[in-house]
Amino acid sequence: MNLHHKMDEADRRNRLDDMAQGVLSTPMDRPEGPLKVSGTATYAHEAQPEGMLHGVFVRAPRLGRVVEKDDAAAREMAGVEAIISGDRLLRNPAQGTANEAPIQGATEVHYVGQPVALVVADTFETARAAAQSISFEIADADRAPTDPRNYDSPEDEQSSMGDLEKAMKEAAISIDQTYTTPSHNSAAMEPHASIAHWDGEKLTLRGSYQMLKYNRNELADALGVDPENVRIVAPYVGGGFGSKLGIAPEAVAAALAAKETGRPVGVAMTRQQVFESTMRRSETKQRIRLAADANGRLSGIGHDAWVSNLPDEDYFEPVTQATPFTYRGENRMIGTHVTRVSRTCAGSVRAPGEAVGVTCFEIAMDELANAAGIDPVELRRRNIAEQDPTGDQPYSSNKLDATLTSGAAAFGWDNSCPAPSSRREGEWLIGQGMASAVRVNTLMGSKARVTLDPDGTATVETDMTDIGTGTYAILTQLTAEMLGLKPSAVEVRLGDTDHPPGAGSGGSWGAASAGSSVFLACQSLRGHIAKALGTDEKDLTLKDGQAIADNRSVPLSEILDAPLESIGEIEPGDTGDDVRQATWGAYFSEVAVNAVTGETRVRRMHGTFAAGRILNPKTARSQCLGGMTFGIGMALTEELMHDPRDGRIVNRDFAEYHLPVNADVPQLTVELLEERDPWANPMQAKGIGELGICGAAAAILNGIYNATGVRVRDLPATLDKVLAGLDD
Repeated sequence: MNLHHKMDEADRRNRLDDMAQGVLSTPMDRPEGPLKVSGTATYAHEAQPEGMLHGVFVRAPRLGRVVEKDDAAAREMAGVEAIISGDRLLRNPAQGTANEAPIQGATEVHYVGQPVALVVADTFETARAAAQSISFEIADADRAPTDPRNYDSPEDEQSSMGDLEKAMKEAAISIDQTYTTPSHNSAAMEPHASIAHWDGEKLTLRGSYQMLKYNRNELADALGVDPENVRIVAPYVGGGFGSKLGIAPEAVAAALAAKETGRPVGVAMTRQQVFESTMRRSETKQRIRLAADANGRLSGIGHDAWVSNLPDEDYFEPVTQATPFTYRGENRMIGTHVTRVSRTCAGSVRAPGEAVGVTCFEIAMDELANAAGIDPVELRRRNIAEQDPTGDQPYSSNKLDATLTSGAAAFGWDNSCPAPSSRREGEWLIGQGMASAVRVNTLMGSKARVTLDPDGTATVETDMTDIGTGTYAILTQLTAEMLGLKPSAVEVRLGDTDHPPGAGSGGSWGAASAGSSVFLACQSLRGHIAKALGTDEKDLTLKDGQAIADNRSVPLSEILDAPLESIGEIEPGDTGDDVRQATWGAYFSEVAVNAVTGETRVRRMHGTFAAGRILNPKTARSQCLGGMTFGIGMALTEELMHDPRDGRIVNRDFAEYHLPVNADVPQLTVELLEERDPWANPMQAKGIGELGICGAAAAILNGIYNATGVRVRDLPATLDKVLAGLDD
């Protein structure tokens, strides 16, 4: 008994509003929360089977081609079981997409720190000592440059509309500035780790991954086996932020070693290895041009972005993803330019595209507001388009004006346009800043199985993952609401490729996509129950284990004499093309900048967001808080540094890659606006996980300008950059 639905038209039924259990859209705690806080939730490297061997990577110290290795001393060490090398090892981490195979070949060294061998031993200490004893002869080879700062890029993707050059010349007010952002690391709390074991020709891998239905195919492709013989298990993932979208080198190495030794093998990356061997966000250079009339209404937008990646990689940071549809302006020129470099693989990190693209664009919008003498909130409101400016697509919903208005009121925004450096408290210069938030919304294909038992309990199964975002909670609430059960009567089983393939955790589509498949499975079960009662599904009420219809209330146990099972499947359709779908928000900050040292402190920060139906306000708020914290890091501290001579990462741990800590983060406030978007999916919900970071840093950078008159266009705004402007 299955129910398949393709989103070819808006779903205006509001079925969730008709349910009676009253648990959806409440701030329910995470069901797995007690396991996590008590340390009993088993993460990837904690489920160690008896007899497990340990693998430690040997990494390349320089670029070139491996021509010879000296591993004699390692092989003589007691306890060393195997040394794995060769072209089966991953060269780059996979990107985690449907049609992209991982790139293999460890003998060609394209970035410093690339894994070139794996030592397997009976203890971690032995494996580490043996790995440190291995040396390589690496010959020079043709390779990409290590420093992308010249941005000599032959690879371009361009789009244009109207005549931007003419608009810039005729504009009453124009902005033409260049902004730069550094590389970023995902910096997930749980390092990449995998435990592999074989049972004949069947492989089971316990790993820390986000997109299991793709990861299974990636791993099978790398190993040269049938995907049906690969099972990946990832019930708990300690953060990913994009770095675990695709399989990383440790998964393939663990599987190869387990096959060769005939025993389970675990490979856990050190923090330094995670920095060097998994995804980074590309650094960017962005030229932004804005042409406006005297009232600040945009007539022209130009956004060119220069990014980098390794040779052979198709992915590039989609910096300009939101630029075409966020604001009005009939003349446009938007381009992306890719430079090939010998640096760690660039991939999806924390809202790829908008995190850096919206941030820089919103700084440029602040510059325009200051040049025009218009309140920055009002400037943005004047430039909200009635439909997607690049075509004839209407918006599925556009809540930018509502978030700007409500957010300004909640924050206490001063719309009198206070002049820079006009507020001072002793050594501290005080300023306010704001920015819009915008993120594309996507629906992905997803399946889920829901089984309703006669005892009034339900089980949900899908390979969807929970990377800390609240999937367990949301799917529990959906099932309980649709089937009229208490949340304690619902068990959600995630992160296992033996379950139906879900959407995966990425792109902020997880809750809406996986949730829609659960919604459909439950709708199918409701239909069966209604038929048993001789009524229509829309006239059926399920509450507290009772089926209510036609003035009758019947326990589910009297209707079901056997478990009832259904698979729900959601599939994207025409609504993805017929309308422009996005999520919206606005940030407001108050910052203090020390006039003597240049230090910036964020005093308070507020975000107002609209993302369709909010399925759980507690987990949604948590996601927004995390995104805003990321924004503080992007604005003030985070910067992945590369040695321009060979591209190696210099600050490859948490001691030197400066994440914001408690002392850097003030009391953040979040407001979630009531919204329904029938174009998005049957639940009318949209993604919120990454929205909270898309432009957050700009609100802080704009606050620094308002406090000091110093415009930092090279992120992050470390005290030396601010102080240099103060000295001027």
